[in-house]
Amino acid sequence: MIEASGLTRVFTDSQRGELIACRDVSFQCHPGRVYGLLGPNGAGKTTLLRMLSTLLRPTSGAARVNGYDILESPSQVRRSIGFLTGDTGVYLRLTPEEMVSSFGQMYGLGKPEIQKRMAEIFELLDMNPFRKVLCGKLSTGMRQKVNIARTLVHDPQVLLLDEATAGLDVVASRAIVDFVAHCKQSGKTVLFSTHIMSEAERICDEVFIMHQGQVLGHGTPQELREKSGMQTLEDVFLDLVGRQ
Repeated sequence: MIEASGLTRVFTDSQRGELIACRDVSFQCHPGRVYGLLGPNGAGKTTLLRMLSTLLRPTSGAARVNGYDILESPSQVRRSIGFLTGDTGVYLRLTPEEMVSSFGQMYGLGKPEIQKRMAEIFELLDMNPFRKVLCGKLSTGMRQKVNIARTLVHDPQVLLLDEATAGLDVVASRAIVDFVAHCKQSGKTVLFSTHIMSEAERICDEVFIMHQGQVLGHGTPQELREKSGMQTLEDVFLDLVGRQ
């Protein structure tokens, strides 16, 4: 579960002064559901996810991830989450087996547990045919599966996905969509940021529409469409932004 209350992040720019990347953002995300952060580049989505993952300290506000406070218990938060982005790289000179195993060790897993988790994940993602091939020789879709595997190796209860399909081909994007569906079925909490409206409509149970650091709307895609009288999430978004 994710609970955020009044999260705000202000950056100071020598040329432009204070820039408010996130402004008083509050929400809850529950297990077994996929939540979308929907908005254009610069809306504050990445800043919000970085605060929730403890990579960035909020200027004000509070949040708990899987029951742990992001300021008081950052180590426990990191062990509870899996964080994946569309541009996450792989170690080209390692095999998928070696890379996922090394991440398992970083999370403090023992060798037997790592082997068990890899067996489960590699079967799930159909990675066994290339588990011993150097990552530098893999296709984009295969590399993204490696990233998914290292995100899942410690069995996190919360998944934070930041533009995870950005720049990917159809095959690699489908791997992400299938991954999200599996996490939902496993009872995990998934928070998924994207600027692609149709993607959010297809993947997410609920969406938060963000613009200029603020949440302008929240609900299921159907609720948002019905409330606004619009046909698509893109129309809903443009309507909400147009009121600002």
